[in-house]
Amino acid sequence: MGAELGTGNRAAERLAFVASQAARVGWYFGQYALAARMAGPTVDPADRPPGSYPSTSDVLAELRALLEQDWRNMEAGVYLPPDDILPDPRRVLANARAFFQDLPRVQQRREGKVGGEVFKQPVPGSERLPRYYRQNFHYQTGGYLTEESARLYDHQVEVLFGGGADAMRRRVLVPIAEHFRTRPVRGAKLLDVAAGTGRFLAAVKHNYPRLDVTALDLSRPYLAEAMRRLSAWSSARAVQAPAEAMPFPDASFDVVTSIYLFHELPRKVRAAAAEEMARVLKPGGLLVFEDSLQTGDRPKFDALLRLFPVAFHEPYYADYIRQDLRPLFTRHGLEPLGAPDLPFMSKVMAFRKPG
Repeated sequence: MGAELGTGNRAAERLAFVASQAARVGWYFGQYALAARMAGPTVDPADRPPGSYPSTSDVLAELRALLEQDWRNMEAGVYLPPDDILPDPRRVLANARAFFQDLPRVQQRREGKVGGEVFKQPVPGSERLPRYYRQNFHYQTGGYLTEESARLYDHQVEVLFGGGADAMRRRVLVPIAEHFRTRPVRGAKLLDVAAGTGRFLAAVKHNYPRLDVTALDLSRPYLAEAMRRLSAWSSARAVQAPAEAMPFPDASFDVVTSIYLFHELPRKVRAAAAEEMARVLKPGGLLVFEDSLQTGDRPKFDALLRLFPVAFHEPYYADYIRQDLRPLFTRHGLEPLGAPDLPFMSKVMAFRKPG
């Protein structure tokens, strides 16, 4: 992990970051607006939950606050600036083209409320996966079960969050940095539960190249994408297994992270996954959890949270936003570290295992 940004380079670094993030938000937020115009209303007005919805200016103000704090964390040396501030324009354009080519299929599922396509027409090898997982979450093509979905996923998420997804994920690095401030990185092990395409683990390895990391996920194509992303570093491996039945001995990891998993789990599976995370964490270890905001966290977004499962086929989300999450971890002896952090549309909670 690098030290604070040098004084001489700070102004140039800040200018480059601000310019790149402004372009990023414009690029992804613009695609969100264009996709909405092309697809029409995401839900029937009769299905739209009542309440006051945030305006576009409200959302952009929260995005600006997210990115300003992101820069302050980099400036203070909490974590390094991302290594893809200036991404390959050919890849960016190719991803946007693929996103819009797939959009009619997504909208067709939304209009027909078809969320079980990958269950009725299973991808080979998916029959052994849990039933709750074999769905077209977000109405996306292939669910989480195909190579096409793995290639599109990160772009789809950035469009959904107006270019703020990576910055929200980086907030998980804050408690990790505090953890390693007084502990050696060499010899430590980190497990990312539901690692997906490895976007967060790449940020971890960018900051801690000597940290041993394990990506756990149910999707073989997503894990393959994660390992391609992590191929520049050593001490990185993938394990295909469910969060609620992890194939690791007790007290195996110094740090356990979980990002955007729980809102896609039934309530009983959430409880089992939290128990497993506590089990595999070493005494003195750190658990960092990030997922969607819940109702009451930011009241002006409450109506938007209630709309999300209607518009994007998230069958367990309405229950997730009402559940008190802290007892899922504290009942297994984990101790909360401060109040939750609420970056933009997400909630970050950190816990320590005594010992």
